[in-house]
Amino acid sequence: MSDQAAPAAPAAAPQLGGKEYLRLIGIGAIVGIPAALVAVGFLGVVHYVEKWLWTDLPQAMGLSAPPWWLILGLPIVGALLVWLARTALPGDGGHEPLGGLSFAPTPVAYAPSVALAALGSLAFGIVLGPEAPLIALGSVVGMAVAHWWKVTGPAAQVISTAGVFSAVSALFGGPIVAGALLLEGGIAMGANLIPVLLPGVVAAAIGYTMIVGIGSWGGIPTEPMTIPDLPAYPNTRVIDLVLAIVIGIVMALVVAVVRRVGQRVVDVRPRLGTGPSLLLGGLVVGLLALAVDGAGGVYDDVLFSGQTTLPLLLGNTSETLILLIVAAKALAYAVSLGAGFRGGPVFPAIFIGTGLALLIGLPFGMSTTAALAIGAACGMAAFTRLIFSSVIFVLLLEGTAGTAAVPAAVLAAATAWVIGKFLDTRAAEAASAATSGGSGAPGSATA
Repeated sequence: MSDQAAPAAPAAAPQLGGKEYLRLIGIGAIVGIPAALVAVGFLGVVHYVEKWLWTDLPQAMGLSAPPWWLILGLPIVGALLVWLARTALPGDGGHEPLGGLSFAPTPVAYAPSVALAALGSLAFGIVLGPEAPLIALGSVVGMAVAHWWKVTGPAAQVISTAGVFSAVSALFGGPIVAGALLLEGGIAMGANLIPVLLPGVVAAAIGYTMIVGIGSWGGIPTEPMTIPDLPAYPNTRVIDLVLAIVIGIVMALVVAVVRRVGQRVVDVRPRLGTGPSLLLGGLVVGLLALAVDGAGGVYDDVLFSGQTTLPLLLGNTSETLILLIVAAKALAYAVSLGAGFRGGPVFPAIFIGTGLALLIGLPFGMSTTAALAIGAACGMAAFTRLIFSSVIFVLLLEGTAGTAAVPAAVLAAATAWVIGKFLDTRAAEAASAATSGGSGAPGSATA
């Protein structure tokens, strides 16, 4: 299996006349509202279940933090839910996270399996993010609306993409990052990509406008993802540009190792079975969280996607503890990717990249704002192989505080991309050589 994990391209361009395409844009506008509602509702359910399990339940027992047996046990309970979703419901819980992001249409019948598997993973501490389930659920809404309006063929896939656009915009605080993901993922289509994405742009604009109008209804977080209280980084330092290249190289190597470990876990799954693989994976994730918690960190330094704990990581001043957190998070990430859980790969990679940037940059006086920009950009680029989306996401994370850090973020993302592509090529060559070497040809050898 290649290490490359770029998103699958969106739908093929529809061959439609003027009136038909205007109708398609109108349907896309309609899709935006339910897709955004489904996305916000799903994030809200995950938020409330997570809060009840990890905060309210310990407090009900008179504890200020989850006890060790809860830290160890909840990921295993989540594994049981994922097992149920994947075996008792159609759809296998959605897309394998080790394969990266996929924008392929998701049938409506798969929605319960996708939602339950994602809930069992995300709310119970597994090291994956919400972006992949939201992509699938947005696609489900688009496919449902396409069926209702009797839209078929490539046009139905365009409506599916519009649902994805609106749902992912709800996660990223607007349509800009979602648009960049879809645009960069489908760039091989060239000019044909624009007709595919235009209904999605309309869907995202209308859906996100509705979300802003709702506000934080019922406590559901709908605000932009900008990290608060970042120190100003007014001028780009030359040393930070050099360090960005180093960090990009290291992050690309770390992601390659994470993916290889995850693939090894995938390889042993047929021998263990789906259920035992999930249960063992949940146990390993819980043990890693306990190890960091016992060493002076906090359990959620390891558990979850890392999306909400980035500010805490940036405020950590112990290099030894940061190293331990990054190592444990990377191993838990690899296990989560390979054991059969369901979620997205982006946010854990961003967290790990930021931790590496802190480890490498802080001894040289790097600002935490620059470290976040560099780490987030190369972390996302190393796994998704998307450069522009990664840099745009950095702008969203940092706001005006990190504008001067963008050149370093670009260098880090580009370096991670180049090293990742190089490693992909070497892996493909090694696989080809191994296949040739196993053919029995006399005198064949592999260095």
